[in-house]
Amino acid sequence: MNNIYDVVIIGSGPAGLSAALYSARARLKTLLLERIKVGGQIVITHEVANYPGSVREATGPSLIARMEEQVVSFGAERKKDNIKDADFSGEIKVLKGEKGEYRAKAVIIATGAAPRHIGCPGENEMIGKGVSYCATCDADFFQDLEVFVIGGGDSAVEEALYLTKFARKVTIVHRRDELRAAKSIQEKAFRNPKIELKWNSVVEEIKGDGMVESVVFKDTKTGELSEYFADEEDGTFGVFVFTGYLPINDLAKGKVRMNEAGYIITNDSMETDVPGVYAAGDIREKPLRQVVTAAADGAIAAVQCEKYIETTFD
Repeated sequence: MNNIYDVVIIGSGPAGLSAALYSARARLKTLLLERIKVGGQIVITHEVANYPGSVREATGPSLIARMEEQVVSFGAERKKDNIKDADFSGEIKVLKGEKGEYRAKAVIIATGAAPRHIGCPGENEMIGKGVSYCATCDADFFQDLEVFVIGGGDSAVEEALYLTKFARKVTIVHRRDELRAAKSIQEKAFRNPKIELKWNSVVEEIKGDGMVESVVFKDTKTGELSEYFADEEDGTFGVFVFTGYLPINDLAKGKVRMNEAGYIITNDSMETDVPGVYAAGDIREKPLRQVVTAAADGAIAAVQCEKYIETTFD
């Protein structure tokens, strides 16, 4: 069984990195599979002020860099591959990727979630041409321009505040007449002179020829449509979408139990309904999706994997 890993972790965000750290530190033969890049959603987050201990270097990239360093120091193996299919039916789990096949005694699914799109005409065509889902990545492209932030939760308002460092005006567009964000975050936004609120509105269409030039809004109460055009001197403006996330669950569909929204259901030990298969982080059904809860999930999953392997294979 030399070619079989003790634990294979799919996904390298905070949950996957935490799981790899705990698994490797327990001297388990550990493989961390990264689809594109290490870090998950947190690596594109500018400020991480609510993670315990993140004071001096409270950014997503700096936090992930420290986690990654720990994982490497304890000897976890890492590979880049996109897992396309899995067989969890046997005692040894089989993962089939674009670059190879991997076998493991236990698997931790930590694939996370991806930004939810508006779903309106023109959105996909304008991605990277004015439409963005990451303020940290693209804010500097809109220096002294106007931007719209779509959404009303914590992420939307926090990113709107960040965008004020670059844009001359930031308009938060929300489908209701009050924000869902924490009151403390709302108060910061209300005090910021660069931020305006557009209530009871949704985006119906995004238009442009090579770049965003106008957006059609719909009033959620009256149904009235209105179109906003870019300033003639600017020629364009930004549309930053922060309307929630969708679970990245293709690998797990039909293999483990999920809720109606597509999140994997686990118990407090991160166990799915399939023995030897665990889930951690944003892919899991849970009341709070934050870095601190993802890291905790990963640690719990790895410890439970160790116990499962000891009782099942020894």
